[in-house]
Amino acid sequence: MAKDGERERPRQGREVVLPATNGSVDVLAGGGPEEQQLRVVGTALRHQEPALSGGFSVPTRHNQKLEGLLERIRQDAELHQLWRCANVNAIDRSHITDHGPVHIRIVANIALRLLRLLFDAGIEAGVVKDHGLHRTDAEVIVVLAAALHDIGISVHRHQHERYSLVLAAPKARDLLSTLYDEPERTIIVSEVLHAIVAHDWEETCLTIEAGCVKVADALDMSKGRSRIPFQAGKLDIHSVSAAAIDRVIIGKGPQKPISIAIEMNNSAGIFQVDELLKRKIDNSSIRDYVDVLASIEGDSETRIVPVYNH
Repeated sequence: MAKDGERERPRQGREVVLPATNGSVDVLAGGGPEEQQLRVVGTALRHQEPALSGGFSVPTRHNQKLEGLLERIRQDAELHQLWRCANVNAIDRSHITDHGPVHIRIVANIALRLLRLLFDAGIEAGVVKDHGLHRTDAEVIVVLAAALHDIGISVHRHQHERYSLVLAAPKARDLLSTLYDEPERTIIVSEVLHAIVAHDWEETCLTIEAGCVKVADALDMSKGRSRIPFQAGKLDIHSVSAAAIDRVIIGKGPQKPISIAIEMNNSAGIFQVDELLKRKIDNSSIRDYVDVLASIEGDSETRIVPVYNH
């Protein structure tokens, strides 16, 4: 894994969030220690997923509890299988975008980056203000919430946030069992569960941590990430607009703590920004701290759909 502030060399067919040298974050194709093929009988799609150990990582910055959490996550066979079951329901059965281990790792990294940018601007986490815990604990909350936010898709995509709560409550306690004693463990679990249910775009975020997870979930949209339905032959505004996003860059803004730059190859990508990302930001706890700029790179737009027949 690259040190904070350094880039890793991308590997074909994967995507990871990496810190850039200018203090921003690029969402790039590549990355991950080991890979294995997910094979499901009868599936029409094949996609790469990280191996059971070593595939989930974020820059810990010497946060010992966060390091301990990552180690527990890497060794948890049940959680890894829940991620894979969620992806079977998402990709193979529902023909929507990746919601498995790669998505989870990207969301965890983006959420942590957003939280740290807010810390740099002097904005305090809910668990610090309201429970007297520490910023390091807030980092544990956003990473664990990101790791568990979509496991409910293993049950069903519809209302998956609620199913995620059912599965996440005991799993969060288990993962934190060696890291926190009571009553701190119950505080962390409660904050994690709030962030999970609040990643639904209609649900109100009551904490900065929940807002970071919610917005991070919507930012997993860069090149290669949201194109599975389009490449599988699904042709609608969701798949076409997803194919129009090339890159997402997250960094410190000139006027607000967070700047999000979205590079597109076609103006169809505006749908992703305006209809999907915007509504999550607008209904988050961090809306006042985020600037979004979407632009088309180059002099001409890429032709995504040569002919449309209905």
